[in-house]
Amino acid sequence: MAESPVSNVSDTARWVAFYRAQESLRPDALFQDPFAGRLAGERGKAIAAVAPLQMRSGWPMVVRTRLIDDLIATSIAEGCDTILSLAAGLDTRPYRLALPPGLRWIEADLPPMVQEKEELLAGATPVCRLQREKVDLADPAARSAFLNRALTPGDKALVITEGLLIYLDEEVVRSLSNDLLARPAIRWWMMDLSSPTILAMIQKGMGSHLDRSPMKFAPANGVAFFEKLGWKARDIRSFVRGAIDYRRGPAVMRWFARMLPEPDPRDPKGRWGAVVRFER
Repeated sequence: MAESPVSNVSDTARWVAFYRAQESLRPDALFQDPFAGRLAGERGKAIAAVAPLQMRSGWPMVVRTRLIDDLIATSIAEGCDTILSLAAGLDTRPYRLALPPGLRWIEADLPPMVQEKEELLAGATPVCRLQREKVDLADPAARSAFLNRALTPGDKALVITEGLLIYLDEEVVRSLSNDLLARPAIRWWMMDLSSPTILAMIQKGMGSHLDRSPMKFAPANGVAFFEKLGWKARDIRSFVRGAIDYRRGPAVMRWFARMLPEPDPRDPKGRWGAVVRFER
C-alpha cells in the first residue's frame, strides 16, 4: 500500500487477527481461531509487514492471547458469570473457547467495528450468551451508561481491556478505573501492560504508521499504578515467561531470559510486558 496500512486504531485489531491466523496454522498451535484469517484480511497482513523486526513474528500477541485465554478459564473457575470485553475489536473468544453456555459475554466497541464484525461473523454461532453494544468508550457518559446497562447487582464480572489501554491518555485510564471500581459487580479487571521501553521501541519501529492511532500509556511504575488506584494484582504473567513456557519468540531471547531474574512488575525496567489480572 502506498500509504500507511493503519488508518485508525481499529485497524490494529486486524493486525492482531493476522497473528492469530498464523498461529492457528501451526501444528503446535497454542489456540485455534478459524475466523482470524477472514477478520484480518489483507490490511492485517500489511500492518504485520511494517511491524518492528522484534515483533514481526507476532510472538508477543500470540503469547498475550494464550495468557488471557488461560486467565479467563481461571476466572470462570472462580465463579465469573459475566465478561465485559471493552474495545473487543475482532476478538473471537466467545466462538472459539470452551465456555459455559450460560456465561454472559458482552462486547463493546465503536459502531463501525461492531457492524463490520457482525457482517464478517454472520452465520457463526457463539458458544455462550453473546451480545454486542456500540459504544464510544472514551466518552465518560456513554461508558457509564453502558456499564449500568450491562451489569446487575448479582453479577460476578470480569472486565477485559486487551490492547486498549496503551492507546489511552493517563487521565482516561484513571477515569475508566474509577468507573469500574464504582461497580461492585465487577470482581476482576484483566489487561496487558507494557513498560515505557517497550512503548518507545514500538513507536520507533512503527514510525509514522501509528500517527493516526498513537500509543501513549505505559506507566513507569507498572502494576503499582493500578494498585494505587485501589486494585490488587492477583495474577502477573509476563510475556517473556510465556514465551519460554510456550516456546515462542526468538530462541536467543528465551535463553537469555532464563538466565535473568524476572523484572519487578512495580518498577519494570527495560523490555517488560505482561498480562495482569487485578481484583478489587
